Amino acid sequence: MAQQIGEDTKITLDLKTIGMLAAGIGTIVAMWFALQADIAEAKELPIPPSPDITRMEFDMKDQLVRQTIMSTQEDITEMKEDIKRIEEKIDQLR
Repeated sequence: MAQQIGEDTKITLDLKTIGMLAAGIGTIVAMWFALQADIAEAKELPIPPSPDITRMEFDMKDQLVRQTIMSTQEDITEMKEDIKRIEEKIDQLR
């Protein structure tokens, strides 16, 4: 049978359980206030300036990227030549 909950219903909790509930509620409340304080502090902080990239800086970075690509392309060409020589040596050994 299902029990009816009413004015005469009695709930028994030991002191340890009540203490744990109080500590849990206290922890949640403390975290809430800490979060609110952090939000208030973040609202007062200055907005960081946006990084404006100058044309000269953009050109220098673009040149560096293009130089790196060309260097990598040269390295790949050298590696292909080395692989061809190694394959030729392996074919001679067979």
